[in-house]
Amino acid sequence: MNLFNKPEEISEVRGGGKDPLAYRMSPKTIEDYVGQEHILGQGKLLRRAIEADRITSIILYGPPGTGKTALARVIANKTNAYFEWLNAATAGLEEIRKVIKKARAQKSAGGRTILFLDEIHRFNKLQQDALLPDVEEGNITLIAATVENPFFYVNSALLSRSQVFELKPLSREDLLLILKNALADKERGLGSLKIIAEEGSLEHIAKMSDGDARKALSALEIAVLTTQPDEKGEIVITKGTAEESIQKKAIVYDKKGDQHYDTISAFIKSMRGSDPDAAIYYLAKMLYAGEDPRFIARRVVICAAEDVGLKDPMALVLAISALKAIEFVGMPEARIPLAEAVIYIANAPKGNAAYMAIEEALKDIASEETLEVPDHLKGSNYPGAEKLGHGEGYKYPHDYPEGKVEQEYLKKKKKYYKP
Repeated sequence: MNLFNKPEEISEVRGGGKDPLAYRMSPKTIEDYVGQEHILGQGKLLRRAIEADRITSIILYGPPGTGKTALARVIANKTNAYFEWLNAATAGLEEIRKVIKKARAQKSAGGRTILFLDEIHRFNKLQQDALLPDVEEGNITLIAATVENPFFYVNSALLSRSQVFELKPLSREDLLLILKNALADKERGLGSLKIIAEEGSLEHIAKMSDGDARKALSALEIAVLTTQPDEKGEIVITKGTAEESIQKKAIVYDKKGDQHYDTISAFIKSMRGSDPDAAIYYLAKMLYAGEDPRFIARRVVICAAEDVGLKDPMALVLAISALKAIEFVGMPEARIPLAEAVIYIANAPKGNAAYMAIEEALKDIASEETLEVPDHLKGSNYPGAEKLGHGEGYKYPHDYPEGKVEQEYLKKKKKYYKP
């Protein structure tokens, strides 16, 4: 067989259709669904609602490849309601109005309509508002999916009328089960082929997919489609083949989304909590994902000042040096001084006296009457200052033992610095 002249035949022979393997292996029933036991396990609220066909408006929130769209397909297969699909990346107000018009007609005829809206975070406020009255009146039941935190991207009015379910990255065991199911399934998967997965090959794909079933299945499909059968007609997937099929792990990290803010928060809290290993891990995660090292370095400087402070002033010096090294040396070499600063700060003694002092002082400035500068502390190096009494009676500290002298520095006694 000439594998290069008729590419459409390759797809037919090696997978049972032109649709991608990840699409073909999408579960049809709740029993086929793998993972998310915390919301879909036996007796869980969402599972009961799906099984009873009593689904209410919900928002499915989680990283790519965790099964949001797959779960919507399960609901679509189970429900007796009329099911509509929209993607917020391509749909506009006109499409929304068409769906709503159909839904109102369905309701008048005694039917129900479920609208699955993928990527709802891409809808602006006006587009989301267009859904609100019909969700409220029960003309449509909304199932929305998003990779972004809905509490930041979805209107509060829609949120209050929906239940939010968070889908977690799939475990390595879940991904292995999904891959094995794909190899065994003769109807939708790769079961009609003679495929031998050598030890460690599927495990490597599962590990490097980082909880993303779509990525795992795509890597498996690439491995199969690019491997020639041997003399026995067997397609042998070695660990090397698996490594080539998924060369670099694509971690979930959106520079403007949840993962960005969650990771930087964990990074700072790990340094503050004196865990250098966790801090280095989050640093590596951000650098691997392409985060701007200057953004990271600025947070390191802030942590050095706020959380170490006067307990070890060298922490701030090292943090600023790391920031300058980024500008001077550049990446990837600048990762080293950045890591040095992070480890130093994580291991340094902690104290926030300077931070607390300035916070308390700012609070007083904002809420109390502004204190006048005592006359003896006022500037006196200009003509006429003497006539005003400015600088009169000022005690120069270096004229006294140890360079210290008691005198009135504030009109009202304050205590901000508490070592």
